Amino acid sequence: MQSEKIIKESWRRCAEHGLTQSEEPILESLPLSEIKDLSQIYRELVVTTNSEVLPYYQNILSNANCLIILTDNNGFALNSWGDKRFLPNKHKPFFEAGVDWNEKFIGTNAIGTSLVTGKAIQVQRDEHYFKINRFMVGSAAPIYDANRQLIGMLDITSDSYLPQAHTLGLVKLMSQGIENRLLFNQHNQNHYIFTFNTNAENVDSQWSGLIIFDDIGRVVAANNRAETLLKFELLKVHIEDILNVTIRDLRNQPEGIIFEVTAVGKYKMYGQLKRPVIKLNLRNKSKREEINFSVRTESDVSNDSQSDNKNNRVTLDTFSFGDPFVDKQISQAKRIVNKALPILVHGETGVGKEVFVQCLHNYSVRQQFPLVAVNCAAIPKDLVESELFGYEKGAFTGANVKGSIGLIRKANGGTLFLDEIGEMPLNVQGRLLRVLQERTVTPLGSTESYEVDIKLVSATNRDLKKEIDNGNFRQDLFYRVSGLNIHLPPLRERRDRRQLFQQVNALQHGSELVFPLSDKILNLFNNHPWPGNVRQLISVLQIAQAMADNEPIQEWHLPEDFLQDVNKNDEQTIPVASINVTSENPSEIAARKKSNDKDELISVYTRFNGNKSKTAAALGISRNTLYKRLREIGLS
Repeated sequence: MQSEKIIKESWRRCAEHGLTQSEEPILESLPLSEIKDLSQIYRELVVTTNSEVLPYYQNILSNANCLIILTDNNGFALNSWGDKRFLPNKHKPFFEAGVDWNEKFIGTNAIGTSLVTGKAIQVQRDEHYFKINRFMVGSAAPIYDANRQLIGMLDITSDSYLPQAHTLGLVKLMSQGIENRLLFNQHNQNHYIFTFNTNAENVDSQWSGLIIFDDIGRVVAANNRAETLLKFELLKVHIEDILNVTIRDLRNQPEGIIFEVTAVGKYKMYGQLKRPVIKLNLRNKSKREEINFSVRTESDVSNDSQSDNKNNRVTLDTFSFGDPFVDKQISQAKRIVNKALPILVHGETGVGKEVFVQCLHNYSVRQQFPLVAVNCAAIPKDLVESELFGYEKGAFTGANVKGSIGLIRKANGGTLFLDEIGEMPLNVQGRLLRVLQERTVTPLGSTESYEVDIKLVSATNRDLKKEIDNGNFRQDLFYRVSGLNIHLPPLRERRDRRQLFQQVNALQHGSELVFPLSDKILNLFNNHPWPGNVRQLISVLQIAQAMADNEPIQEWHLPEDFLQDVNKNDEQTIPVASINVTSENPSEIAARKKSNDKDELISVYTRFNGNKSKTAAALGISRNTLYKRLREIGLS
């Protein structure tokens, strides 16, 4: 039999490694620092397995003495789940993170042998090379990414007294489920996903085929199951070469509705479609500018007219439209978000700190876990401690009879966002410092501590160094929360304001038909000081859109106080508010503002072919001010 041949060859390799059957396996493990690095690299794989696949099999696995172990593509353990009580004490350390499961250390075993063969395999009790391992049975299956590259191994190990007939099939099904979820998470925002199977009842199963294609029908990815079902190489072919439907008809299929289709000309399949976030180019004809907005398709609107348009959410890549300073902040954040470093976001009220943090969380490998946002200024001071750290039942008068795990523990595995951290009471700052140092939380009224794994992101509109000098903020906590300092500039200083105005207008629109803002409205917006920043912009646009009633926004649709602020600002340069941040001094702020103004002036001046009257009107300044600025940059 094929399995006998695989085991025989494995035993031969073990002997060549110098192993003898009577000795014990070698506990070879990575250093702690490398284990931490490994956990960061493979966090998405671990999170997907834990939160999106294992819950489906909880009832099956909870009734068996078994352990599930996940390794990387080199056989190093990443995580394990289950009850170790059936293991002898000397075997328990082998199921810890960082242990090497290759044959040269563990002998013949499901993980190590599957790594060599590239196939799913079950190693029975007496097939283990080391005699000391012959009390257990292991079943392992490889996990591949969209490019057919091995990224990990999944193993179920149990004692040999349980029926094993189903275990190999189970681990293969689970590994396929992991591949599917990784593939889905990677592509569901930007591509169409066609899920199919041989009968309608199994379309939603982990054992279905997945074909991912772009908006012109080109297949960009597929899972192994799809190619197995169709006996056809799918990558880089057109979807119309696979299915007997046109790309137009396929894209118009309602989501969640199972339909029959013929694949590769001979197989009857049943499938359903998942559409992506669609990018629509809206062109302002007078400006000839293209802006990308996320919108629903026509069939989305007809199927759910009450949708809140969730596809329109902002991402890190759409948070900026070319402002160099904001682009730099985003680039730095992307590099740090998946590392064990805190992030501190600075910015005036209303600049979009919370939206930015949501984008960070969605971009990170922790996106499947909670983002717990805590406004430190909104919680009463005498309740901050219990809300953050939790409490035991009866810990204080008025406490919930069931107790509370607290917001920090609710964020376990995900992101804890402490907004307005400068408002946190000093006594709570001390407790938070201990949590960040020890990575454990002790609820009020309890002597038991709980480990927590969180990504800490904080935000403030205060100068925390001044708060330290004033005795309002602990210096040791400051160094714990300010690993990477991100600065979000006020709206009036952003060089991508015009594009941002268009984007926010589209995101706030209530219908599928979005009218871009005209030049006249953009000029009014560009000349407003926006003391409330993006939050104020959203308010103005909501009022204007309500007044416009699904027509293009005109000047008379804008709030009267908004127009008054524009008129007040008409003959003067917009004042630059000081930004309370720790890494930019006033001279740096002034230099960046001057550079922004110069670039905008040159751009507008060039667009109007040197017409000074039109340039002054577009910039919202007087002709005298324009002449002065042109002389300063040598264009007079």
